[in-house]
Amino acid sequence: MQGFGIHASMWTMNWDRAGAERAIAGAAKYNMEFIEIPLADAASVDAGHTRDLLEKHGMRAACSLVLPQAAWASVRPEAAIEHLKVAIDKAALMGAEALTGVTYGGTNERTGVPPTQAEYDNITHALEAAAKQAKARGIQFGVEAVNRYESHLVNTAEQAVALVERIGMDNVFVHLDTFHMNIEEKGAANGILVARDHLKYMHLSESDRGTPGAGNVPWDSIFAALSAIGFKGALTLESFVSMPPELAGDISTWRPVARDEDEVMGNGLSFLRNKAAQYHLA
Repeated sequence: MQGFGIHASMWTMNWDRAGAERAIAGAAKYNMEFIEIPLADAASVDAGHTRDLLEKHGMRAACSLVLPQAAWASVRPEAAIEHLKVAIDKAALMGAEALTGVTYGGTNERTGVPPTQAEYDNITHALEAAAKQAKARGIQFGVEAVNRYESHLVNTAEQAVALVERIGMDNVFVHLDTFHMNIEEKGAANGILVARDHLKYMHLSESDRGTPGAGNVPWDSIFAALSAIGFKGALTLESFVSMPPELAGDISTWRPVARDEDEVMGNGLSFLRNKAAQYHLA
């Protein structure tokens, strides 16, 4: 994955036919190079319909997910393998280039104690199997570090790198997110430097998950570090301005994070594109 993309959450979190049509057309309107498709229910996705829409609009795609509790890899690795295989097959049928996200667990997964070696062993087992399936289908496979309030398992770039290296496959990469990095890293640039050999995917998300440039994320540090490592991967705007209330608890989004699409895309997207150009990333 390379270029500037956007998470479909700008328009929908429900990837049915109507949601796909709205989101892909919206991404094309803003001249995005790819769209990130959420696979909350991969089995129900009409892959042929999505592929046709992507081809119609000249749009590339990546897919992302978090695992449901019944398939958390730390405790149910075989269930995680089956869940991820369905998602990988669906992503391949859509023509997507990658499956990424919290591929090892959920966004409300916390045991109340630090992670154990047994949990990491289970995760490694599940993700090794999933990565092999992904490679067979021509799919890149990502591991996203998320903050401590969403998971106790992989919070930092260092932990994501360790997991990727335990899996040990060349189609597995680190996925970082500026929202989570702003909480977890000892300087956002340090996280990028730590992950440099495996980093292929960046979520560009503001400190309140609203409009990039209107919060506390140290964007100059982020882009300077990406430039320093010669980053050639995906830059993906992620804002939850259209998060439906029934999903608010998944990521603790209790109030609107931006006024509307026009604010995020009019101000935030231009801000990010200008920063990318300033640091010779676009």
